[in-house]
Formats: sequence, structure tokens, C-alpha cells
Amino acid sequence: MMITSLQNPRVKQIRALQDRARTRRKEGKIVLEGVRLIGDAIAQGHMPDFIFHTPDAESVLPAGRFEAEPVSAEVMRHISDTQQPQGIIGVFAMPHHALPPSPQRVLILDAIRDPGNMGTILRAAAAAGTEAILMSPDCVDTFNPKVLRAGMGAHFRVALAVQDWTDIAAYCAGIAVYVAASAGDLRYDQVDWTGRWALLIGGEAQGAGQQAQSLAQAQVYIPMHAATESINAAMAASVILFEAQRQRLTQP
Repeated sequence: MMITSLQNPRVKQIRALQDRARTRRKEGKIVLEGVRLIGDAIAQGHMPDFIFHTPDAESVLPAGRFEAEPVSAEVMRHISDTQQPQGIIGVFAMPHHALPPSPQRVLILDAIRDPGNMGTILRAAAAAGTEAILMSPDCVDTFNPKVLRAGMGAHFRVALAVQDWTDIAAYCAGIAVYVAASAGDLRYDQVDWTGRWALLIGGEAQGAGQQAQSLAQAQVYIPMHAATESINAAMAASVILFEAQRQRLTQP
């Protein structure tokens, strides 16, 4: 039977999970939207608690054994976080991956508050082979719906953790830590990225904070045309992470 009421308990649950980080943390649940994102999660072995879909989206449901219920277009618009819903939405357990004990490649994020940038950074980090991503408490919620969409499945591939600076420093002990800075003293492609390292990316407004800076052994910069003041955090992270990937793949 099709769900048409906005007062349905599951409809209310999805709306609350979309809106409130506290609810997501309390329930340990997240909401994924769209065929590709849901299908990718299932392919990684993460099965949904349930899926809602509009009748016209039934034909594109991913394969798998899970509960799927049809909902009206009005309900889908109500629970969706997008202007143009794809007609499929699912509730999943929040993914948890243990941090590797001796990582080779770590990304540290400080005060990244824009959801789109955060998701793009996570996606780039996963693609570039990053093993662990540590976030300061003042970053945007990693499981914000916009972060999940921009991350395109990165949440299911990389170990993520929100930690204070004491724990971040302890985890990165013995690792060369580099912070990206527009006024850095070492060009990003002159760093030897073939060993163990941690890259620290600061927020768009003011860069990495003092506690973050204190962890770094060097500041690295990306050379830019004189008329360009800076690039955003996601672009900077992508450029440096893929340089590290290039060095790793081409080393003798």
C-alpha cells in the first residue's frame, strides 16, 4: 500500500534525520538519496533499513533483499533534501570504519564548514587512496545530507573520525604533517609524498587554526597566477592529494 500521509512514523523519521545532526548521532542512522548513491552503498555491503520510492522509480531500484515501500510524490518531496527528488530514498546505518593503526596517508580537516566542499574533499580523498580522514569538532557534520551527496559514496570507503586536537596529534605521531597555506614555504610538488604523511586542510574563511598549525612540520603552497588570490579548500585538497597519488604510482 502506498504511503501518502506526512504523519507516517517513517516519514517523520526521515525528515528528522535529514534535518538534525543530533538525531543522526542518537539513532546512528543516515539518509541516502538517489539511485547511484544508494546502489553504491549496497554494493559496498551496506543494506538499508528500508527504502521509499515513487511508483515511477520502482524500475530502477537496486538489486538486493531489503524492504521497499512506494510513497506519493508529495511524501517524496517532503522527505527529500533536494529541489528535484530522484524518487528513491533510503535509511541506512551510519557507516563505521576503524582507523588503521599505522596509516600511510592521512587527511586532517579543520573548520571545513561548507557541506559541498566537505563532500568534495571526502570524494577526492577516497579516490586518491587516503586511508584515514580526521576532522576537528568545528567541521560541518560529515553525515549532513549535502555532504553525503557530494561525497558520492566516500563515507563507505574511508575511515572517518571526528577528534579533538590531542587525539589527532597522538594519531599522527611519527608522521610528517604538512599544512596547506597560501603563504607556505614549500611548493606542494616538491614534497616527497611517497612515505608516511598527513595533509592538513583548513577552512575556507581563515585557513587552519593555531592548534592545527602547531602539528605541521611545514607549510605547503600551490603556485597560482598572480591575479588569483586563492582557491577553495576542496580544490586545494584535490590538487595536493592527487600529486601524492601520482608520486606513489610512479615511484621506482
